[in-house]
Amino acid sequence: MKLGIVGLPNVGKSTLFNSLTKAGAESANYPFCTIDPNVGIVPVPDKRLDELTKMYNSAKTTPAVIEFVDIAGLVKGASKGEGLGNQFLSNIRETDAIVHVVRCFDDSNVIHVDGSVDPIRDIETINIELIFADIEVLERRMAKTAKGANNNKALAKELELQKKMKAHLEESKLAITYETDDEDEIKWLKEYNLLTGKPVIFAANVSEDELADDAASNEYVAKVKAYAAEFGSEVFAVCAQIEQEISELDDDEKQMFLEDLGVSESGLDKLIKASYSLLGLISYLTSGEDETRAWTITKGTKAPQAAGKIHTDFERGFIKAEVVAYDALMESGSMLAAKEKGLVRQEGKEYVVQDGDVILFKFNV
Repeated sequence: MKLGIVGLPNVGKSTLFNSLTKAGAESANYPFCTIDPNVGIVPVPDKRLDELTKMYNSAKTTPAVIEFVDIAGLVKGASKGEGLGNQFLSNIRETDAIVHVVRCFDDSNVIHVDGSVDPIRDIETINIELIFADIEVLERRMAKTAKGANNNKALAKELELQKKMKAHLEESKLAITYETDDEDEIKWLKEYNLLTGKPVIFAANVSEDELADDAASNEYVAKVKAYAAEFGSEVFAVCAQIEQEISELDDDEKQMFLEDLGVSESGLDKLIKASYSLLGLISYLTSGEDETRAWTITKGTKAPQAAGKIHTDFERGFIKAEVVAYDALMESGSMLAAKEKGLVRQEGKEYVVQDGDVILFKFNV
């Protein structure tokens, strides 16, 4: 899973990226200090892997990972070359979703590029820049498609979609709000990879003292939640500064620190939960002496396609899947005991894999 982090300068974007990835992206109290896109790979915390590793005495444990791409703070006019321009937007075009960091705290010591805190205005400033970048992409595609559209029905239909989408964007509407049941249109829109067509998670950056009650009394956060609800987006409250402090601690200290703050989970945990929920993702697990591993798939994936995540041969030669639910396996104490209790099932090609399934695939190529 790949997530792109966007936001205006000085909203806590690079501070949050640093803490999530410990990648050490430069952050300072002035705009444009992040000049190159930063990329960080973060393992997805999953206690189930630790328990399976112990049970199987696995030589190696491989968690699922998230790749974060952080780009320089965007400002009004970025698509026309203001600030550092839109040269960075291409770096997030390949992401699965966008994490939009929004400032939801007042602090006269931290400069705001527009001179005041207004999260909805800030969100819309970024959205306009993303819309302009998408229009540019469409215009380039339209020029290409138009060349063959006269003699080709499929190209003529695609050109019509491109015109409709451009008009949609020109009304300041996001691509994600364009509704269609047409399979061709759905396929083409997927290929275009439009920035405003991506699902969004809003990270509402709040002050430390508002974190304990999940910023329930923060008016800025309430506005972001109302805005996000219109687009089916996820929102979570985070304090970037606290996240940075947490990132310096080991796991035990981290837990104690969070408890002292009255918080049950870190910003990274909240973000992972939000992104899995938004993108409809789950993890199934494989375990043995060599390796215990988590595999990320989309909800609704059938056994052969889930097997294909490991290797294409597994999908091609799929015979069956030996499946046990993680909780049932743990309660049984071993795979043998789970089998004796009849908790291990043999599933075929139509089986829809569930979150936490521990699976052994049987295949023949």
